[in-house]
Amino acid sequence: MMTEAMHPTYNYKVVRQFAVMTVVWGIVGMAVGLLIAAQLVFPALNLDLPWTSFGRLRPLHTNAVIFAFGGSALFATSYYVVQRTCQARLISDKLAAFTFWGWQLVILLAAITLPLGMTSSKEYAELEWPIDILITIVWVAYIFVFFGTLIKRKTKHIYVANWFFGAFIIAIAMLHIVNNMALPVTAFKSYSAYAGAMDASIQWWYGHNAVGFMLTAGFLGMMYYFVPKQAERPVYSYRLSIVHFWALIAIYIWAGPHHLHYTALPDWAQSIGMVMSLILLAPSWGGMINGMMTLSGAWHKLRTDPTLRFLVVSLSFYGMSTFEGPMMAIKTVNALSHYTDWTIGHVHSGALGWVAMVTIGSMYHLIPRLWGQTQMYSVTLINAHFWLATIGTVLYIAALWVNGITQGLMWRAVNSDGTLMYSFVESVVASGPGYIVRAIGGAFFLTGMFLMAYNVWRTISQAKAAENKGHSATLEASA
Repeated sequence: MMTEAMHPTYNYKVVRQFAVMTVVWGIVGMAVGLLIAAQLVFPALNLDLPWTSFGRLRPLHTNAVIFAFGGSALFATSYYVVQRTCQARLISDKLAAFTFWGWQLVILLAAITLPLGMTSSKEYAELEWPIDILITIVWVAYIFVFFGTLIKRKTKHIYVANWFFGAFIIAIAMLHIVNNMALPVTAFKSYSAYAGAMDASIQWWYGHNAVGFMLTAGFLGMMYYFVPKQAERPVYSYRLSIVHFWALIAIYIWAGPHHLHYTALPDWAQSIGMVMSLILLAPSWGGMINGMMTLSGAWHKLRTDPTLRFLVVSLSFYGMSTFEGPMMAIKTVNALSHYTDWTIGHVHSGALGWVAMVTIGSMYHLIPRLWGQTQMYSVTLINAHFWLATIGTVLYIAALWVNGITQGLMWRAVNSDGTLMYSFVESVVASGPGYIVRAIGGAFFLTGMFLMAYNVWRTISQAKAAENKGHSATLEASA
């Protein structure tokens, strides 16, 4: 019988390629993150070189984890899910292959240009104009492959995961093009087409919605397919998933101004950002509850299935992050949290706890099936990875919560005569222990990724060995 890996209908080659690169870029991106976290404890680790300084490696880290690791995961899962749920092969194998190689080229160019200091200085959009054009071309091909496959589907119904994938693909295209409008002055230098507060407003409309659509809507597409699959239960409420989808995409796009509280942005725009962020709590928790309740009648599986544990704990972090975010958008809370490590802690509760863990769980479900195996090489290694990832994430975010609140309180503490009670340097010294704990948490998480890489390598090797053995047996029988 033909295995799923050799499926005659679906294109699994491109899914395999993106799945493997998800693990590779996860290690690279998180290793750079650990290095810059360690630089805050041991500044000599910047090697006194411009290319390895915190300021140049930090955007490399964010681009690597969001676009290389997260992007590869989204390509892999969206291509897999759209084929399976539409019962149709990708509309063009060549264009799908182009999206793979084009995306890897984008990542390679980012890894070269960012350490060299070639940057637009826009958060999550640092890449210069020639690379932005390449991203646009690759993304247009992605739109054609994904929606072309949806159009040729053999099923009448469009499964909810595809709605989330589709929304993320369209929104990111729009955000990328508008925010990166620029005036080139040299081959690798450009200036934004916008100025002043308008530039900041458009940047954070983009910046927050890169989180909202790439790191939330896209990964919710992942959640709506892989949680029911791994739990072997239907989605708890299909009606809630539809309400969740429309409410999320209608509200998320307005939340960006909460990054610009107490700035030159008009006060009414800041207030809209705050109000929309608070309303956003409802659809976010609707999705989290829908995912959690899908496990009704299957909670016992968590005892023996660490892959399902990854997926469920990611939902817990999603719920926590989407509660914390709206709270931090309230102006009075933001007055304490803004510019502190609390913000970095919040970002990583979403990035490590939600995005990375739902990706890891999805990959552990997906990879054996792509290579015709029933499960990963070692469930024990998945279990070890789960605990390393969970403990690492908790250490990371707890350390930065403490640091952030300490910094916020120290910065606004005043003496009776109105002078500042603490210098900025004193707040940096007070943050030292938290930076050590953060680096330890990051090291835990990265160690788990190395275990995953070994497990994936052994799973693929096992599949190839079985395939070669089968070929040998077939040749002997025919002889």
